[in-house]
Amino acid sequence: MKQLIISSINYNLSSAIALLESIDSTTYCNTSVEPYCSSIGDHIRHTLDFFDCIIKGLDSNNIDLTARKRDEVLSTNKESAINHIYKLQETLQSYCNINTDYLIHVTDNMGKGKVTVNYTLESILTHANSHTVHHYATIGYILSSLGVDVKIPGFGYNPTTPINKREGI
Repeated sequence: MKQLIISSINYNLSSAIALLESIDSTTYCNTSVEPYCSSIGDHIRHTLDFFDCIIKGLDSNNIDLTARKRDEVLSTNKESAINHIYKLQETLQSYCNINTDYLIHVTDNMGKGKVTVNYTLESILTHANSHTVHHYATIGYILSSLGVDVKIPGFGYNPTTPINKREGI
């Protein structure tokens, strides 16, 4: 099961690389789309932060999703984001061969303060993948609002979305 989860995540991360290779830096950094005025780069950076928190917290068995690095270089430099994704994919692939039969403490802020709950590695990675797809949908909205036409099949759609509606951007 772990191999399937990691393969799925890496497929989605490869879609981000395809996107970044198909848009220019101005589009990547554009913050003009309301109501949130966030850029594609902001959303890419945010999803990478989520994975970075997982990686950082595994050794101590304490993943803190509120302790994101927020590396602005990833928000503004497509090449840095692409390189970060490649490293992330390599790290995730290495998890296929480790024991994950234990619970991991995951901390997040649910809006009324921090809470720590138990996950497995598979469950936090599944959560991170869904979180990524959610942000990809927002990226699709930004691209549409900017009038940028990029075709990446399935990008921004949950795999449970009916196939006839899962076109991607």
